Amino acid sequence: MPSQSVPPVSVLPPSAPPVAVAPAAPVPVPVPSARGAWAEGRARLRAAATTEPGRLQIIGAVLALLVVVFGAVTALEVADRAAAADDVVSRSQPLSADAADIYRSLADADTAAASGFLAGAQEPTGVRERYASDIATASRLLVKAAANTEGSSRSAREIAALNEALPRYTGLVERARAANRQGLPLGGAYLRYANQQMTSEMLPAAERLYAAETARLAQDDRDARAWPLISLTVGILVIGALAWAQRRTYLRTNRVFNHGLLAATAASVVVLLWLAAGHTLARGQLADATRHGQDSLQVLNEARINSLKARANENLTLVARGAVLTEDGKDKYETDYGTGMDRLGSALARAGRLADDTAGRKPVQDAVQRVGEWRERHAAARATDDAGDYEGALAGVIGDEGSTGRSFDEVDAALKQALDHEQGEFTRAAEDGRGALAGLPAGAAALAVLGAVGAIMGINRRLSEYR
Repeated sequence: MPSQSVPPVSVLPPSAPPVAVAPAAPVPVPVPSARGAWAEGRARLRAAATTEPGRLQIIGAVLALLVVVFGAVTALEVADRAAAADDVVSRSQPLSADAADIYRSLADADTAAASGFLAGAQEPTGVRERYASDIATASRLLVKAAANTEGSSRSAREIAALNEALPRYTGLVERARAANRQGLPLGGAYLRYANQQMTSEMLPAAERLYAAETARLAQDDRDARAWPLISLTVGILVIGALAWAQRRTYLRTNRVFNHGLLAATAASVVVLLWLAAGHTLARGQLADATRHGQDSLQVLNEARINSLKARANENLTLVARGAVLTEDGKDKYETDYGTGMDRLGSALARAGRLADDTAGRKPVQDAVQRVGEWRERHAAARATDDAGDYEGALAGVIGDEGSTGRSFDEVDAALKQALDHEQGEFTRAAEDGRGALAGLPAGAAALAVLGAVGAIMGINRRLSEYR
């Protein structure tokens, strides 16, 4: 038999482990980078810009965006100035006036306390009621001011100091009254101590409060009158861009008007003119409020403050009777009276120059005349006291007829009349300034939307010609 060949069989050693085949490495998938996306966007934009329809779409989007930005910026800037003008009318100036009234009430209470003390054990009912009314007014206005003032502000600190000092002052006055009813000389010491607390602590704090509120009023006034330069600049740029777009359309189509672009231009021009005219009017009215109102109010308040200081020192001249002297040996209260009267005369002279109408000048002139009478009556009372007639001097200071007290009341009444007139002048002018900005933010936003729609419609009208 023929032999058959058998193919050789390879036998692996039983101990040889299986050979592992490494998997193929994954192919990384490229992730588009942000820079590539921006590059692609720019490429598309350049591609669109190579055709007239693409250029028109870009122009329309840019014009609509510019008009909307103009309206938004105008609305924001004018709203900010309108808020400042509203603060001038409804917050800053009323708080400044309240601060002046706090000072006046405290100073008048001190004057009334001294007048009542001089009247003796039987304090006149009218004087007592005047003192109580002044203290109640000061307390009420301090609560009102605290409610309308930021807790961390300078004004808040002064209000807190006054609220702490007021009960101490009234306590000293009551002790002086009690001692005076019993005929004890200690009453005069208590009253002088109360007056010292009023003049060295309370009235300076009230004056600082008035200065802080007046400074805030001035800042709000400056904010309200600041020109909206960003809005005006953007408005001019928008109108220029719309004019360029219309000229471009005219050069390519020979059509004089594009109604959509014309509407957008008209809306932008209205907003720009409204902005310029409204803000100019508001600035003028607010400037008038400051020039013819607030400046006069400050001088008149200064005059009233000095009048009250002079009256308090005049009364204390008789209470102390030379017990308190200056460094050069003169009666301190008599010296302070003369200083207050000099300052009162100077303030009235400035108030007369600031008054711009008869209604404002007349009460100032009356006050000047009454100040002259006051000086004459005071000199007569001092001469009577120096001659040893204390009761006669007392009648010349706190009596019913022909006394310095009557002159003081007439001066104070004239100053109040002048203050009321100037307050009315300020309020009317400031409200007119605030009213000039009313409606402008909402109107600018609405017109901007209309202008943007007009720009898009005008461009779409041109795009329809390529379909």
